[in-house]
Amino acid sequence: MGKKGRLWKGLLFFHRVINSWRFWPAGILPLPAKPSSRQFAFDRGTPIDRYFIGRFLDRNAEYIRGRVLEVGDRGYTQIYGRDRVARSDVLHVTSGNPEATIIGDLATGKGLPRGAFDCLILTQTLHVIYDVHSAVKNIYRLLKPGGVALVTVPGITPISRYDADRWGDFWRMTPAAVQRLFVESFSPEDVEIEVFGNVRLSAAYLYGLAAEEIPASALAERDPDYPLLICIRVKKGTAQLGRSGARIARKRRITPAATDAPAARGRTRGLTRKR
Repeated sequence: MGKKGRLWKGLLFFHRVINSWRFWPAGILPLPAKPSSRQFAFDRGTPIDRYFIGRFLDRNAEYIRGRVLEVGDRGYTQIYGRDRVARSDVLHVTSGNPEATIIGDLATGKGLPRGAFDCLILTQTLHVIYDVHSAVKNIYRLLKPGGVALVTVPGITPISRYDADRWGDFWRMTPAAVQRLFVESFSPEDVEIEVFGNVRLSAAYLYGLAAEEIPASALAERDPDYPLLICIRVKKGTAQLGRSGARIARKRRITPAATDAPAARGRTRGLTRKR
């Protein structure tokens, strides 16, 4: 092998070593050690989960009517309910929220009226309630017969430090867990689930990037193995709960989110228990 051949062999070896360093040693990975935002990207634009929450609520806006209850503030009620809403109430777990019309606890049912609402909007709330089983039973009790709850829960998300320091941040869910949780209180045929997310969106969300910073192609992708956001529409039928609150579960199809829905309109983050 001549001098030129040895040079090329050395360059090839160096190339292979550099490429192996690029992918394996943790200190050389081309990923930042800290997120771009610790505020879920509210300081950068629209949080990715909020983008999809808006799409979900926009598609189900027809159910936001009559007497509507929302947690934390009435922002989504005003945006999507419009003139269909006869009365708007706001639920908060503690006093001090100037918008709250009802002080009550979803976990215990304390302070909550029964059979009062045509619609309940509950976004990013169940994961900060430890007793989620009781919370879902109380969602059922809040609704009138025929009433609808529009609920979202996180699948992949950072800890909400604001909530964790006040009442806790406990759960991250899967579509299968959500399905089983809601059919404990609602008839299986009245539970509809949509899933948003893919690996690129999940990574971007964990790093604190806003929806405006994400390519449209990534926002349109759906991968059920990376559920960033799980959305649930449940309807209260006329049948009553049994003593245990349980129903006989039948198999229910979990549908992927539609990709042709209109984009969400913007809004700012609400008050507590809406992260």
